[in-house]
Amino acid sequence: MTHYTANKKFAFLFLSLMIAGVAGNAQKTKRVQPKWWFGESGAANFNTYRGTTQMLNSNLTVPTAFHKGDGIKPYASLLTEYRPNKVLGGMLNIAYDNRGGSFDSVMAPCNCGANLSTDLSYISIEPSIRIAPFSSAFYIFGGPTIGINISKGFSYIQAKQTDKRGDWSDVRKTVLSAQAGAGIDIPISARASATQWTLSPFASFQTNFGQAPRAIGSWCLYTVRTGIALKFGTAKKAAAAKTTSEPVNVPVVAPEKEIQFSVRAPKVVPLNRRVKETFALRNSVFFNQGSSEIPARYTALSRTQANAFHEDQLQQDQPNNLNNGRSVRQLEVYHNILNIIGDRLRANPGTTIALSGASDKNPKEGKLMADNVKQYLVSTFGIDASRISTEGRDKPVIPSEQPGATKELGLLREGDRRVDIVSTSPELLLQVGGVASPFLKPVQITAVQQDPLDSYVLFNATGADELLKSWNVEVTDEQGTVQHYGPFTKDQGSVSGKTILGNNSQGNYKIVMLGETKSGRAVKKESSVSLVKMDDPKQEGLRYSILFDFDKSKTIASYAKFLTDIVTPLIPENGTVIIHGHTDIIGDEKYNNALSSERANSAQKIIESALSKAGKKGVSFQTLGFGEDAANAPFENNLPEERFYNRTVIIDIVPFK
Repeated sequence: MTHYTANKKFAFLFLSLMIAGVAGNAQKTKRVQPKWWFGESGAANFNTYRGTTQMLNSNLTVPTAFHKGDGIKPYASLLTEYRPNKVLGGMLNIAYDNRGGSFDSVMAPCNCGANLSTDLSYISIEPSIRIAPFSSAFYIFGGPTIGINISKGFSYIQAKQTDKRGDWSDVRKTVLSAQAGAGIDIPISARASATQWTLSPFASFQTNFGQAPRAIGSWCLYTVRTGIALKFGTAKKAAAAKTTSEPVNVPVVAPEKEIQFSVRAPKVVPLNRRVKETFALRNSVFFNQGSSEIPARYTALSRTQANAFHEDQLQQDQPNNLNNGRSVRQLEVYHNILNIIGDRLRANPGTTIALSGASDKNPKEGKLMADNVKQYLVSTFGIDASRISTEGRDKPVIPSEQPGATKELGLLREGDRRVDIVSTSPELLLQVGGVASPFLKPVQITAVQQDPLDSYVLFNATGADELLKSWNVEVTDEQGTVQHYGPFTKDQGSVSGKTILGNNSQGNYKIVMLGETKSGRAVKKESSVSLVKMDDPKQEGLRYSILFDFDKSKTIASYAKFLTDIVTPLIPENGTVIIHGHTDIIGDEKYNNALSSERANSAQKIIESALSKAGKKGVSFQTLGFGEDAANAPFENNLPEERFYNRTVIIDIVPFK
């Protein structure tokens, strides 16, 4: 079935290129035709694995065989083409060819998951015959491939075991196979130019014939490759065309896309709201580089203070530095995590915990970090030492730094230098995600939320990220006073309604968006809003958080029961649900925007489905993905715990007023 799907995809790409090539030949024009072409190409390899793989090398045979797998990896080449005529020619690519990927997960005999991935790559020599069957821009090609192995690493990860990395044994140094494909040459230079440039999208199929990477086992692979090549060739300039009565073909310039501008404003602008928050507790204590001591930012109590400490004291107490930073209320609670754990262990004498300390390439230090946390709980809260086990690792069970990572390693490793608190006791666990959740039972806290998210005016400039250098907003009141906001560079900008109103209780405003496209064209769009200030100290909202590990978006499914059974029943008819997704500052900004939107939209779909089944009506949603946007992030990004808490979806429930 997988072979059929891959072949069908390749057939579709082949037909698309052929149709484009025939269509491109319908308009006959005289163009300089070099015989020799040079260039480079880049592509994605869609690799598919088959066969059986169990013995990885002489030192490692895994307990369960892997059979299938796939992966998307890069391909890049330098190329030469010889075209003595319009139909027949030859091609040669010298390429970096990555055939890496991951095998499908399997279950080891210990009833725990196991994963195997590889970074198999080659220097590939690919001579091909090139045929343009319609004497057009469309061409097909095929020929042998010779792969010279340059990388043969693997990574094996099994739950409850130490990660293993190494090189495959018995890897064939040279692999001989074959490929076939199709492409289309799209000219991007003037017809009479002596040097011609073309962009050439292409697709090819690398057969599994001969593609057995190792001399042992039955592992084989095949690849569907899609990419684009940039080529140039030089020849004599075409002679100037004679004047005739025939019409001249004038190239048509596609019209530039238009920016779609709209404004979304709240019916009333709430100045603040009292919020009861179910604050989820991550299960980690983060340690400073170069020290195995518990950092000073975590609240340490004396034995006397611990005797008087109870978790519910954190529900109402406001920290003295509440106005000195973002989410100080929540961070103050989190930095009491050891005291919360101590109180819970003391109140539930049948519970136990395991402490897993991780220090990069230094499990002994990781064990020392875990032992220091244990010592605090034993000496300060009087917990029996037999109830707390410790271990040291070089990486946490769920690490932030992934194999092959090269960017922002400092921040990733800060997040991996920690002691994770694990328990199977329900008195300690989070109600979200059931027994599979690593997080701890949440803390209930109450805080006053200034300028809540539903008080913001949202300016939507759809297409701005792609088309505009930047854009600004002018807000003009009825007296002609102008306020300026920006510059913005993304598709959306926001300003607090309280900021726009200032000292006014209400107002009508003209909104003008001014921008400049990347081609230099000025853009102007207009709209209007009416704002009314509301100050109701009695209004009370509810807040719930969903937490994610690094780069994980699909774990939203594990929260479905929590969203359905806990959150949805609290949403009143005609109420408002504000769902906003966030990420930390690690990674590509556009990717983080998409990731946060995916998380938030997935949560909305689950809640909408539950509301429909419950028969609740009139509920409105405001769902936003802010990515790593610092202006809207719930936490700063200075500390690893802040970055971890920014990997979140926050759900605010606002009653109808």
